Amino acid sequence: MQRRSRLFPTITTNHPVQPQVVAYYFKQWQGFHMAFHTHDATEIMYTIQGVCDVEMDRTPDQTDTVRLKKGEFILLDANVPHRLIVGDDEPCRMLNCEFRFAAQQGLMPSIQQLASNESQLASLLEVETPYLVLRDPDEVYHVMKSVVLELDKGQERSETMVQLLLAQLLIRIARLQRETVSGRLIQSEFYVRQSMDYMLQNYDREIQVKDIALAVNLHPGYLQRVFKAVTGQTLVQYLTAIRMEKAQMLLLETDIPISDISEYVGIGSRQYFHMLFKAHTNTTPTEYRNSMNTHKLMYPEGS
Repeated sequence: MQRRSRLFPTITTNHPVQPQVVAYYFKQWQGFHMAFHTHDATEIMYTIQGVCDVEMDRTPDQTDTVRLKKGEFILLDANVPHRLIVGDDEPCRMLNCEFRFAAQQGLMPSIQQLASNESQLASLLEVETPYLVLRDPDEVYHVMKSVVLELDKGQERSETMVQLLLAQLLIRIARLQRETVSGRLIQSEFYVRQSMDYMLQNYDREIQVKDIALAVNLHPGYLQRVFKAVTGQTLVQYLTAIRMEKAQMLLLETDIPISDISEYVGIGSRQYFHMLFKAHTNTTPTEYRNSMNTHKLMYPEGS
């Protein structure tokens, strides 16, 4: 059975809530293999130094593994089975903070009220994934550290300050997540445009996905995923569309023999070209050229 996928599924509009820290610690591990476990609190695992792996048991058949390096952290939803693995080579020092959402108390705004004024926080609350992995420019770490230092004051701590810091922490994570997504989108669009330009310039020869990926310096599988996500088409579908449009132009505006047009658009097999053209235009190359010639005769130039 697929487990829930939303990052904060317990937050609803009907019950105003505030984050409440239930556990926190600085700790260093080396040669450590934690058993899979769950808890009812959302967890932030921040890597201060070294490298560690976090495994998440998403479904009975799917386990996700995330490698965290210095300055990276994972925001993990409650009740997701997970474990920490640290190798023997070098120690990993982490700052962890676990919190759950409790009923709103006092004068501090609820998380829903904050989200109504912070669009980025509202987007974070709607993320359709049980975890996020982000790289921090030190902003998140310093707020997390401030939360821990305030909590460490014991009876001297200010609950108002804790709530202010937790609100700041979530807003900073939300902004970082939005910036990361926007950066990835801009980068993806750049690679897609490069791929399109390459196909437009080279459609008239035999090219494969690996050739396009090499031209834009990406792994073929990753490029295919990015291209499909941005355009809604595969690389092959886009390349075929270019070739069919060029073939239509050649049939309409030139006297190049139909038997040669497949080579002009980079398709070595004439039979395969005819099949693609028929699928793309619902007519054969011969029928397409004849229909255009008929159209020209019916409306001669100068009429």
